[in-house]
Amino acid sequence: MKAALSTLALLLSALQALAAPTPAPIRAEIDALMGKLLASGCQFERNGSLHSGEEAKGHILRKLDYLEGKRTLQSTEQFIELAASRSSSSGKPYFVKCGSAAAVPSQQWLLGQLQSLRAKTKGQ
Repeated sequence: MKAALSTLALLLSALQALAAPTPAPIRAEIDALMGKLLASGCQFERNGSLHSGEEAKGHILRKLDYLEGKRTLQSTEQFIELAASRSSSSGKPYFVKCGSAAAVPSQQWLLGQLQSLRAKTKGQ
């Protein structure tokens, strides 16, 4: 019994080592993207329903928390792909709808915002 508990403890420790918080530079970009979504006034469509930027941010960050329990994200692009581009349950893509403009896939919108953020950071 002691050996089994020891093995279980080692296994849990190994799993926890695989799942670590998102590295600070990636998390900073994620936070900046969420700030851009909030400031944009755009709506976020998931599974056919429109949501405010605040609701979208909460949903996406809950997905991030879940992912951090499973793995360490290697890039902001990976975050967008895994947490902010499609529904985990239905597989349907998310969209961003800004004003009267046509909705665009959230992955496209977020990658465009990320490119803009990086260009601004690089230019400073």
